[in-house]
Amino acid sequence: MAPETPAQGPTPRYFTWDEVAQRSGREKERWLVIDRKVYNISEFVRRHPGGSRVISHYAGQDATDPFVAFHINKGLVRKYMNSLLIGELSPEQPSFEPTKNKELIHEFRELRATVERMGLMKANPVFFLLYLLHILLLDVAAWLTLWLFGTSLVPFLLCSVLLSIVQAQAGWLQHDFGHLSVFGTSKWNHLLHHFVIGHLKGAPASWWNHLHFQHHAKPNCFRKDPDINMHPFFFALGKVLSVELGKQKKKYMPYNHQHKYFFLIGPPALLPVYFQWYIFYFVIHRKKWVDLAWMITFYVRIFLTYVPLLGLKGFLGLVFMVRFLESNWFVWVTQMNHIPMHIDHDRNMDWVSTQLQATCNVHKSAFNDWFSGHLNFQIEHHLFPTMPRHNYHKVAPLVQSLCAKHGIKYQSKPLFSAFADIVHSLKESGQLWLDAYLHQ
Repeated sequence: MAPETPAQGPTPRYFTWDEVAQRSGREKERWLVIDRKVYNISEFVRRHPGGSRVISHYAGQDATDPFVAFHINKGLVRKYMNSLLIGELSPEQPSFEPTKNKELIHEFRELRATVERMGLMKANPVFFLLYLLHILLLDVAAWLTLWLFGTSLVPFLLCSVLLSIVQAQAGWLQHDFGHLSVFGTSKWNHLLHHFVIGHLKGAPASWWNHLHFQHHAKPNCFRKDPDINMHPFFFALGKVLSVELGKQKKKYMPYNHQHKYFFLIGPPALLPVYFQWYIFYFVIHRKKWVDLAWMITFYVRIFLTYVPLLGLKGFLGLVFMVRFLESNWFVWVTQMNHIPMHIDHDRNMDWVSTQLQATCNVHKSAFNDWFSGHLNFQIEHHLFPTMPRHNYHKVAPLVQSLCAKHGIKYQSKPLFSAFADIVHSLKESGQLWLDAYLHQ
């Protein structure tokens, strides 16, 4: 009697990189690749917890490294991905597109495995508890300043400064929870994220997620990173895009003077003039009622806390002053790592190259770490977005070695040099635009 032939599963479907690249969303169909598996995300993008745009930015591309970087429970996520699986890359196809550095990808993945074995992806809960306590103590100190010393000019200004510190530092802390870098489960990170950004700052978590994850997925990539959406309507950014804009004879602003008007419409205006109203439009337009409820608790709390001491006009003046000071702090810190760097269209480069060309560091010091919420380690944060911030300095030497081996520029500079580079880069790109506008 002949032996039975073992049951065979369905023959897997094989695809080439050309077939994947054609499904980049331009014709509505979207595919991406993770660990050589091909997934059809055309319908899933609307249900993606991280937002439709962040996953769509990798349509037609390999998304293995960003998938690993953004998810802390990859096993659970992979279960949900099974229904999206449509096949895999053909055996003769390389694991990555030709635009990507194969050796660099392999060595970075080995580095990540080393980092995980070292325990650098695990948070120290005491660090974040003390950080939250220092914010709460400063919040109380701001109110006590007015209660004890009255509402004359000096106590009012001191209270404004203390509340600005609270808002800035709470901004850095919500960033930690938003990146899932504090707790081992998404649930607790999301809950504390709502508390810090919603109740302590009066902003919606969903708005932050919508913008910030796109920034991390494709930093400084035009039309994919919302942090550079001020190009071209307010600023001409980067050498490539500025020349492109000049050649097209487009002039929405006098860009050759942008390094001057940056001081008027940049740091002082972003939060009090734009963000302050846009966040309410965002939650109402998208029906994010949970976020709106958290935001209302913030405004009710500060209204009941400060109106009895300052009256309505004094209270409104305090809110404006705090947002004004916070805005200056926020813009200088967040732009010092990115605006002076390479800004371009998405060239579909490997994860390390994508992040390193768009980010730079500011030298480590106790003040710089505190002042920037450890975002002076922007390179390490972008490579490992779920890493707790207190471990950035530990992984930095390993990242520097990887960059040196592959000839990738690893930039770190003093704080005020980083600030000055924002202005210098705006002046340079403005001049490049003008030259192209007049002569090309």
